[in-house]
Amino acid sequence: MTNPLIAPENPAEKMMWRAIVWTWPLYGLGALYIVGPVLAWVLFGICLLSLYLGPAIREDLRATGDVPPLVWVWFLGMFVMLVALWAGHLNWGLGLKQTIKSTIGWAKGWALLALFPLAGAILPIRRELLVRAQCKLGLWTLCIAPILLIAPYIGLPERIWTSPLKAVGGPGPEYFSVYFFTFDPSSWTPRWQFFAPWSPFAALLGVTTVLFALEDKDKRWRAAGVAAGTLMIFASKSRMGLVGLVACTLGPRMMPLVLRSWAWMIVAGLTASLGVIGVRLVQALSDGVAAFKGARADSTRVRATLQSIAKERWQEEAVWFGHGTVQPGPHLVEYMPIGSHHTWFGLLFVKGVVGFLAFAVPLIWQTSIALIDAARGPRGRLPLGLCMVLILLSFGENIEIEVYLLWPALVILGIHARECWTHPDPKTDPNFASLC
Repeated sequence: MTNPLIAPENPAEKMMWRAIVWTWPLYGLGALYIVGPVLAWVLFGICLLSLYLGPAIREDLRATGDVPPLVWVWFLGMFVMLVALWAGHLNWGLGLKQTIKSTIGWAKGWALLALFPLAGAILPIRRELLVRAQCKLGLWTLCIAPILLIAPYIGLPERIWTSPLKAVGGPGPEYFSVYFFTFDPSSWTPRWQFFAPWSPFAALLGVTTVLFALEDKDKRWRAAGVAAGTLMIFASKSRMGLVGLVACTLGPRMMPLVLRSWAWMIVAGLTASLGVIGVRLVQALSDGVAAFKGARADSTRVRATLQSIAKERWQEEAVWFGHGTVQPGPHLVEYMPIGSHHTWFGLLFVKGVVGFLAFAVPLIWQTSIALIDAARGPRGRLPLGLCMVLILLSFGENIEIEVYLLWPALVILGIHARECWTHPDPKTDPNFASLC
């Protein structure tokens, strides 16, 4: 069964639709890193106008209701993040120029974690529109994939070009570069990153594509989205992507079992059986984890060393507000910046305990609401899967420099907060809506 044509119905939806569907052309121009933050702040301006003007604004941009408490928590957390950044710069005497530069970085990164959920919660944006847009992007990916996959075998270069737009500033030139593929330095085999700056991130974007596609009621578009997302995961050769494909798709769909008595009886039986097979199971899991890490041993070693250095220096030098910015790493970690490749250790090193909590509290709150809603019905499956992707990503990447591509997921989280706030499930505890 197919759905009627899904198309944007207001300016906010048109901007989001075009930003998603035109991802590949924008990537070819090296403009994706610019589009994300610009879109966030434009939508923020529309949200302010919608809230301020009320019924005076055009009907198709009127606010869908008040700002949900959960979105306020995101805003408070990201403001605290900014305060921690300023305090860290002040404590370490980094100067006005560096403080301004870092503040702009916050506006292009951490701030978006609050701005996009606000847009989803306030503006009349439909879930199904974002779902279909992701599937259309998936079709683009499938059409372009043959050229990318054959490129290393016919002598095409890794990088096509670096856009002059890099002059606007960013984390690095790779955010403005266009690639056919890259070679894994540990094995010298090709890996594909599609429209992401590197392969592991492309894998997690593939997981989000699968999650979105599974929500599309049109079989053809669903198949296109799932195929594209799966291709991105396997072509990136990322271990994290493989874990996400299984955990983030199956986990939310198994949540309703939490409310089934027979499921608890099975769990009780399995728990009791651990007394017999527990030792062997633990050994098998240990062997599996060792094999998983050994698949790319050099990467695992560098990441573990970076985390160890970041933790030690945070504890000894800057517990509360961190060091204010990442710092160059030694040869031991291949000169990777200390505070990179891990959101949580990065937060502790750069912004201290204050910054750590500023991100942890809203993320835990958001995930808890998604867990409850997913256990009670299908509405919470996509938000919970996306929360799991964010959590998984946070243990291998720095989320703040990747929000410019993760923003559709954040908009969905805002839409979910609005849905729970304005239309709570009648089966849900009466106090559930007040938590959203």
